[in-house]
Amino acid sequence: SLWIVNAGFAQAWAKQYDHVDECTCGLSLVGKGNKHGFVDKNGKVVVPLIYDEALTFSDGLAAVMQNNKWGYLDSTGKMVVELQYSEAMSFHNGMAVVVKGGNYGFINEKGTVVIPFEFGGARGFSADGLAPVMNAKGKWGYIDKKGKVVIPFKYGFADEFVDGVARVMEGSEMIHIDVSGKKVAEN
Repeated sequence: SLWIVNAGFAQAWAKQYDHVDECTCGLSLVGKGNKHGFVDKNGKVVVPLIYDEALTFSDGLAAVMQNNKWGYLDSTGKMVVELQYSEAMSFHNGMAVVVKGGNYGFINEKGTVVIPFEFGGARGFSADGLAPVMNAKGKWGYIDKKGKVVIPFKYGFADEFVDGVARVMEGSEMIHIDVSGKKVAEN
């Protein structure tokens, strides 16, 4: 099993789990067998190991899955977004990508759908306020936090922006674009 343990909190309690992730938001994701939960820095169980899958905390929430449905917990273990999605990604910049009925949409930290389930694929919002999304024809473009298309659907692949630059596939060529969609560098 993979151990991702920060040397600062590697404790004897960690040995009782198959994996221990780095401490985020005061909690570490742990797993034993096929179940996952969360412990504090002293190894005290805060969220029991009852989930089939889980992601580490991001923006104060963690995605968890039980019976093939995903939802989100806060750092006290309280379910803040009920288990209802077929897929869920971590929160970034106040929003998370979720999947319902085979379509991708975005929710806020209260669980409110803020961008409807109308995409064939999606990745999270970057600090630049844009998210790559795929339309029904399999082309990728970028939307803003209101769901407005700001870079047209014309790419075969699109990645999240990092420091104002994103990697996209235009035709058979992998290139880099800025937040206006202008080509800035080739890979």
